[in-house]
Amino acid sequence: MNTINVRCSLSYQVQRTTSFLFQVAAATTPHQRVVNEQFTITPEIEPEACKVGLLGNRVHRLTADAGELAVAYAARVELEPLVQDVDHLPEVPHAQLPADVLTYLNPSRYGVSDRLMRFAWDEFGDADPGHARVARIADWVHGYLSYVPGSTGASTDACDVLLQREGVCRDYAHLSIALCRALGIPARYVAGYAVALQPPDFHGFFEAFVGDAWYLFDATRLAHVSGLVRIGAGRDAADVSFATLIGSARLTDMTVHAESADEQGIDAAEAGEAVSTS
Repeated sequence: MNTINVRCSLSYQVQRTTSFLFQVAAATTPHQRVVNEQFTITPEIEPEACKVGLLGNRVHRLTADAGELAVAYAARVELEPLVQDVDHLPEVPHAQLPADVLTYLNPSRYGVSDRLMRFAWDEFGDADPGHARVARIADWVHGYLSYVPGSTGASTDACDVLLQREGVCRDYAHLSIALCRALGIPARYVAGYAVALQPPDFHGFFEAFVGDAWYLFDATRLAHVSGLVRIGAGRDAADVSFATLIGSARLTDMTVHAESADEQGIDAAEAGEAVSTS
């Protein structure tokens, strides 16, 4: 079991009355437990706790008037992941996939798998099916792209990333997801916190459905999957933005941090082991 402390703070200058939707709270799953948490808003506003999307992601909604707004979240989270030998995680034939994972085979706003199908089969069609093929995709994306902060924006999709060969964590995840889906492997985007991530920020990674569960992958190699705390998952980053607003407000400051609460650090999975926290 890994125990991880996470926190973030967001500061805004609100120009006029604005409705915010914050998605920064750690998720609760059979393999991830929130021990305690605090959600603080200044000036004092009582947020509405909601569950949204296909997976019931936790969000907090609030309305703020013109002026300064500060949001802070902190939590202690325990991870007890499902760990499996990668050799026991085959691809699941389409006809046998659970109905609730089928949507993650479809193209999405940033995971444009329909435009990458020929490329995916040319590049990865001969790879061993199952976890090994997803791992090969993640390895390829890691080697192919350069991590360049600020190189992409809100309109950048997986095809754009493939052409320009650079991006940030969300772009690594989107390209990996699109390639998996093009090969018939359900894949989805996960947003969260990551222990020892440099530079500190919210992190984007992905998970693929192989065997009978969703297993984590991070093509950036900037954090170990055993130190990833999930906030939410979706078709792509559009489903799990840390903040969505209707109105007019400017983000003036943001800090994000995650650290192991155990003296020995995180208990990392060994080579040949796959990790699931869904």
